[in-house]
Amino acid sequence: MCTCITLESRDFYFGRNLDLEYTFGDTVVVTQGRYPFSFRLAGRMERHYALIGMADVRDGYPLYAEAVNEKGLGMAGLYFPGNACYQSVQTAGGPAFSGQDADGPAQSRVAPFELIPWLLGQAASVDEAAALLAGAQIVDIPFSEQLPNAPLHWMVADRRRCLTVEAVREGLKIYDNPFGVLTNNPPFPFHLMHTSQYLHLTSEAPANRFSKRLDLQPFGQGMGAMGLPGDASPASRFVRAAFLKENSACSGEEMDSVTQFFHILEQVAMLRGAVKTGAGRYDHTTYACCVNASRGVYYCRTYEDARIQAAALEDGDREGGALRCFPVSRTGEAVKLPCETA
Repeated sequence: MCTCITLESRDFYFGRNLDLEYTFGDTVVVTQGRYPFSFRLAGRMERHYALIGMADVRDGYPLYAEAVNEKGLGMAGLYFPGNACYQSVQTAGGPAFSGQDADGPAQSRVAPFELIPWLLGQAASVDEAAALLAGAQIVDIPFSEQLPNAPLHWMVADRRRCLTVEAVREGLKIYDNPFGVLTNNPPFPFHLMHTSQYLHLTSEAPANRFSKRLDLQPFGQGMGAMGLPGDASPASRFVRAAFLKENSACSGEEMDSVTQFFHILEQVAMLRGAVKTGAGRYDHTTYACCVNASRGVYYCRTYEDARIQAAALEDGDREGGALRCFPVSRTGEAVKLPCETA
C-alpha cells in the first residue's frame, strides 16, 4: 500500500507515501556516480548518474524504495500483489548485457530490486527510460534467500512525462501516466477508467444540475467535491490524490511547494489502526518523502516525527565511489514556542 505523486511548481517534485506494517530502510542514501553496481544478469555499471532516495543498505548494496537521479528523473516501486509477475531465469531470453549486438537490440535481464539503480543510473529522461525498458525483462532473482522479491509496479517521471511500468503475466507493460499518480492494485488501465467516474468533481461551488425548476443552492464550502472517495483503498487513494494534485495552489517558493506536497500526501496517508492486514498488523505511512528533482534535494517525514528532514545530492558528493547515508529520525519532540511580550 503506497501512493506516489508528482507536482509541477517552479521546480519539479517527485515523492510518495510508503505504507507498510513495518519500517523500511530509515536511511536516505546518496549513491555516488562511481559506486560500482554489479547486476545479477545485466553486467556491471562502473559509472552512472548519482542517485538519492530512501534505501535499505544490505551488504553494501542500496535497496531503493524510490530515488531521483542527478538529471531530475525519479522512480518509485509500489506494492502490486497478485498482479506482478516476474520471468523465471529459465524462460527469460536475450543476451545478458544491454546495448546493441549483431542480431539487433539486446534485452537486459534485470532483477526487481535492481531496476531503480539500473534505470536511473543510465537514463537522463523518461524518454530514455522508456527506450531502455522496451528492451528489458524483469527476472525473478531475489536479493537473497532471506529477502525475496516483493511484488511491485513502478512509476517513472521527469518534468515532461510520466510512465507506469507493470511486469504482469502477459509481459512488461509500459503506460503513459497523464495523472502523475500511482497507488496499488488493480493494474493501471483500471485506474484510467475508474477516475472517469469522478468527472463531476470540482473545487468550485457546484452548479445546480438537479433541476431547472428548483432553486437549489450549496449550503457550505467544498460541496463541489462531494463524492470524492475518502477510504484507504488503492482506487480511492488514486482518485483523491489526483484530484488534490490537480487542484493544488501554491506560490512556487521552495518550502511552500514542499509543504504543499506533504499536505497532498497527508490526505492519502494511513493512520495506524485504520487498516488491518490479514496477518493482524496495521498498515501505516511509515514515511512520506518529497524530492525536489530539479535540485536533488530529498525531504522526508516519518510516522513518529512530523518534522521535515532533508538531505541533498551535493551533501554526498556526486563524483565519489561510495554510498553516503543519512539516517532519518523516528523520535519526534515538541518544539517549545518562544515567549514575546505583547
